[in-house]
Amino acid sequence: MKIKTFEKPKNGHHLNGFSATEIGDDHLYTGLETPMKKDAFKLTDEEKKKRIAFLFEEIMDVMGLDLTDDSLKGTPDRVAKMYIDEIFSGLNPKNKPKVALFDNKYQYNQMLVEKNITFYSNCEHHFVPIIGKTHLAYISSGKVIGLSKLNRIVQYYAKRPQVQERLTNQIANELKNVLETEDIAVIIDAKHLCVSSRGIKDDTSATVTTYYGGAFNDPQKITELHNYINH
Repeated sequence: MKIKTFEKPKNGHHLNGFSATEIGDDHLYTGLETPMKKDAFKLTDEEKKKRIAFLFEEIMDVMGLDLTDDSLKGTPDRVAKMYIDEIFSGLNPKNKPKVALFDNKYQYNQMLVEKNITFYSNCEHHFVPIIGKTHLAYISSGKVIGLSKLNRIVQYYAKRPQVQERLTNQIANELKNVLETEDIAVIIDAKHLCVSSRGIKDDTSATVTTYYGGAFNDPQKITELHNYINH
């Protein structure tokens, strides 16, 4: 995958003639790892929730909302809890799923496909939802993984501000490391609300990204995989 790169300027506002807003709208990402501060976990989850609630209350106030209204006064706390405990819980390594491998005693040496794994993520450029399905496949190198753990790996990486290309590669790398094989395939088909609900407001388009490793670079294997997914 060819990625555009830009040199970060001193003022942080323009990169090689492109504004930060333009770069975000161009759907770029800067690397495989989710951009995190070195002291990202200096605060506890509870401290983060208190801080987010305070700041979100400020945002609501700036927008002119009446925070004394019964329907709104609990919103800052609800948003803070949702951010830390739910939709962005994948930022915290402590929430990474623990995976146990088992010997492939059945001697099943063909591809295993787990398809239509539904996920909800959020675009890191506008913090609006990405909704889609992930299809995973691997060929055992002698070990197998519980099927539910495949789902959990997808959810872990989806629950953070994301770009679909990065999400695809993060899932693929995790599966390669866990299963100790290059024979991995990841296909993500997703709808981006930053496209459908704002900007161009195209409600019909979808984005597909793929990762094919090892044996899945064979066109016949790719065709076989897509036949499984489509039927």
